Amino acid sequence: MARAGSRASKPWGWYARLPRWGRAAIAAFVGALGPLGQAPYDQPLVMLLVFSLAFLMLRRQKHARDAALVGWCFGIGYFSVALIWILQPFQIDPDKHAWMAPFALLFMSTGLALFWAAAFWVARLLSNRTWPLILTWTATEVLRAYVLTGFPWASPAQALVNGAAGQGLAWVGPHGVTLWLMSLAWALSFPAIYRRRHVMRLGQAALLGSAAALFYLPPSAPETPLTPHWVRLVQPNAEQHLKWHPEHARGFFDRQLALTAAPPETGAAQPDLTIWPETAIPWVYPDAGGALEMISAAARGTPVALGMLRQPGDDLFNSMVVLDTAGQAAQIYDKHHLVPFGEYIPLASIAERFGLTGMAQVSATGFARGPGARTLDFGPLGRGLPLICYEAVFAHDVNATPDRPDFIIQITNDAWFGRDVGPQQHLAQARMRAIEQGVPLMRAANTGISAMIDPRGRVLTSLPMGVSGFLDAQLPESLEPTVYSRTGDGPLTLLLLIGLVGAAIRRAASK
Repeated sequence: MARAGSRASKPWGWYARLPRWGRAAIAAFVGALGPLGQAPYDQPLVMLLVFSLAFLMLRRQKHARDAALVGWCFGIGYFSVALIWILQPFQIDPDKHAWMAPFALLFMSTGLALFWAAAFWVARLLSNRTWPLILTWTATEVLRAYVLTGFPWASPAQALVNGAAGQGLAWVGPHGVTLWLMSLAWALSFPAIYRRRHVMRLGQAALLGSAAALFYLPPSAPETPLTPHWVRLVQPNAEQHLKWHPEHARGFFDRQLALTAAPPETGAAQPDLTIWPETAIPWVYPDAGGALEMISAAARGTPVALGMLRQPGDDLFNSMVVLDTAGQAAQIYDKHHLVPFGEYIPLASIAERFGLTGMAQVSATGFARGPGARTLDFGPLGRGLPLICYEAVFAHDVNATPDRPDFIIQITNDAWFGRDVGPQQHLAQARMRAIEQGVPLMRAANTGISAMIDPRGRVLTSLPMGVSGFLDAQLPESLEPTVYSRTGDGPLTLLLLIGLVGAAIRRAASK
């Protein structure tokens, strides 16, 4: 009887005969196709097939070190394309930062790819088969979300937010969806036993068709009921290289005042809350009293939430300030998950000696961290969870909020990310957080994309990139607490540990 894979895997014999560098180069090329699953391309079926090829490439690696090299190069290809937007922030002040751009992309892609290299290496150590990669790949994605403050950008689960499959985020979170996706990729890569090849291939074709349906068909859930409350999202479209320029900053402020004071859109009621984006004004709190009173007057006495810098003493915070009807700061939230090398520099005292500072900071030490996630009281609207820009990337931070919010507010300045890949991927991550928590999310972005998102991650209405304007949207009702909002990553992490320990015991017993 032919062994599983003996004849079915012959087409990949040429790959096994290539020199090590040849296999690594092919892995990098294949990996570079994976981000076609992410926004703005939104072809998750391509990403699934790319991951299936990764399992096939692992099958042809005899040694753990060769498997690690293939996984590393696969990851380099993937992250180099998925994170291409990271070149954009260095073009804001090109004379100072442009030289750093290629190094940033190189270090980010090669560094993040080390997680995937570890996944391939451990998978080969655990077994001569490929199934352990399902566990190790998912486990390294969990680690990527936490290690060194984490950076789970462009996770496999992120590519599924548009389709019905993305609704699984409410049950198992991003890492559970990644585990499911990797299981699909492995099943599609599994070689057919010769005598049952046609039956297995038909089964794999059916599996592929089912996956395509789940990826591309929209969620079948009914529309979420709307509350009677209206929210205005202000998008000034202040280009980053002009935003703080003395000749333009006041003009952007006046533009936001005018957008706030404008009459409601047709069919909309007077807003119950107005939201301005991250760092919306050029003045630092508490020395911005006159500006805050002008904002409150433009809002006709209704509350306004806006992003601004805050310096109560020596520390500088990136904050959200909620103004009451008198233009006073009734509530303040300080951003707690800061951007490495953007809002702070690791080992700042050493970096300062070499003249290295973050791009979005005013000193080598950078911004101070806030105390953590918490909700704010918005009166009749309920309690809202503020997220400032980068904080929307982290599912576990949102889950760590002491009390469940009725909605999420994200204020952001995506002008740093350019006008294509970065902002659209950032929007996809915000939609993930809405699904995971089962609550609506309102998003005010400086240059776009501002949007009202329902609890199932569907964009109800939005303002595109590169336009100034406002959006009046009715706030959707929240859903019942999701399974993931109750459990977080704990159950999945335990499952992965049990699976990996079991694989290690099985490997030891087979020797």
